[in-house]
Amino acid sequence: MKGVILAGGLGTRLNPLTKITNKHLLPVYDRPMITYPVECLVKAGIDDILIVTGGNHPGDFLRLLGNGGRYGVKNIGYVYQEGEGGIADALALAENHAAGGRVCVVLGDNILEKTIRTAVEEYRKQGKGARILLKEVDDPQRFGVPVLDGDKVLKIIEKPSDPPSGFAVTGIYMYDFQVFEFIKTLSPSERGELEITDVNNLYINQGTMTWSKIDGWWTDAGTFDSLLKASNLVAHGGANNN
Repeated sequence: MKGVILAGGLGTRLNPLTKITNKHLLPVYDRPMITYPVECLVKAGIDDILIVTGGNHPGDFLRLLGNGGRYGVKNIGYVYQEGEGGIADALALAENHAAGGRVCVVLGDNILEKTIRTAVEEYRKQGKGARILLKEVDDPQRFGVPVLDGDKVLKIIEKPSDPPSGFAVTGIYMYDFQVFEFIKTLSPSERGELEITDVNNLYINQGTMTWSKIDGWWTDAGTFDSLLKASNLVAHGGANNN
């Protein structure tokens, strides 16, 4: 399985910080944000990674990460997303990288306390379809929220005003190669983007979506409050520990 880190977008919720650099290069406690998803994948046994970036500072990722060796990456690549077409649009750029196989996708602002190795191993055994990682949060209305029936995901609702559960769909997804065919069938949402929730719902409708619950704390870092939260969590408890 190969890794894909989506680190594009303009990060407008973090203006004016993102006027001078890419959001995913901002510090989370003592190091740049992008290093956390890189180490998340490596500690899960995935060391062939593609970084999808965009905006005005793509070269800074190469200057920071280089060939990835210092982070345990065996092969690292970079690709540029033009504009803001959404998460699914960014993922479409990883089709050649996937080379017909499966991918583990991590959004570049997702930071976890524990490793996702167990979930990755469960997905390897799954054989086909997709797997999402869920976490109970205090503000599920900020995220995609699953409607669950036991171990089965019935559907995912994007940013619901009345969440059907307290779970958030975190920015960690595992897909087989069919994901790229699904993306090609999507139409832009009202935001003008190709939505990853639409991709996930296609897998759900097909009956091939599974899920795992994240152990330990998890946060994104896409707002000032969540960026501060992430820094404090890392300072007091580390990240991507076993």
